[in-house]
Amino acid sequence: MSALPTTSREWHLVARPNGVPRPQDFALREVPVAEPGSGQILVRNLHLSVDPYMRGRMNDVKSYVPPFQLNQPMDGGAVGVVVAVGDDSSAGTIAVGDHVLHGLGWREYALLDAANAVKVDAGNAPLSTYLGVLGMPGLTAYAGLLRVAEFHEGDTVFVSGAAGAVGSKVGQIARLKGAKRVIGSAGSDEKVELLLSKYGFDAAFNYKKAPVAEQLKAAAPDGIDVYFDNVGGDHLEAAIGALNVHGRAALCGAIAQYNATEPTPGPRNLVVAIGKRLTLRGLLVSDHNDLQQQFVEEVGGWIRDGKLHYEETVVEGIENNVEAFLGMLRGDNTGKMIVTLPARAAVDN
Repeated sequence: MSALPTTSREWHLVARPNGVPRPQDFALREVPVAEPGSGQILVRNLHLSVDPYMRGRMNDVKSYVPPFQLNQPMDGGAVGVVVAVGDDSSAGTIAVGDHVLHGLGWREYALLDAANAVKVDAGNAPLSTYLGVLGMPGLTAYAGLLRVAEFHEGDTVFVSGAAGAVGSKVGQIARLKGAKRVIGSAGSDEKVELLLSKYGFDAAFNYKKAPVAEQLKAAAPDGIDVYFDNVGGDHLEAAIGALNVHGRAALCGAIAQYNATEPTPGPRNLVVAIGKRLTLRGLLVSDHNDLQQQFVEEVGGWIRDGKLHYEETVVEGIENNVEAFLGMLRGDNTGKMIVTLPARAAVDN
């Protein structure tokens, strides 16, 4: 094996964004790489994840996950290859050459406790899928639809942000589980066509072309039973209006307001939730880790059988990590946005 690297590049947040993040809010810095100590592993990252929730972590506010610290490395999902382990072999079953999933992304090399890494099988599925369809976004879709929104066979389901990493899986899982009708919204005609032709949605619309409420009513004249919310704003308001009595909504994200500089108004029609006896329930994927094995087995089977499809938008190079993140916030991606890192040196298995 070649010598271990002496330096690694990593992204730091250097200013709190006001509204839409700017490239100058970030800095790519070169730092020394330490050798792994007792119980530690050194990982060369191969694929990095950028996700909508990361925008919230750039604000210095109390939330369900701590904010990024200024002038410190950012983090997020990553999958890579182990290039070194502690000398005492206390890393357990993880060895040099293994591929692992962990939470120290936004950098080329990650030094972490082996206990915080999960081995993944590169022969079972492409490594990048462990950040998308078989990773956090996939589990979010699975748990959010089936547990949080209490999906039942025969439900009519509406998904916002339906061409994204989470939404595209929600619609397909609903279809595979026997939904009566699956409807999605997306931000371009190309994405609408993808929902209809590849993902099997029964109806889809471009939310930029006409008011969401009008288009949703046309797509679901008999109303909806389940709403999976990735957008918030006018989508949530429209869904509340369309939900049938005892309808359920899983509130997963509100990307429409992540860059807002002023407080955003709530749905103007929230009062109708009383008479309709609606359930609007927030969703954090970390509350549903007990479904992980069931999720991987069932969704992995659908993928192998060609029943569930996924897309990835791949950006190459650590130097383009921020642009990939900003592009994801703009909706440039179809499916999961992935940053792939080519090797800087011949340190691999």
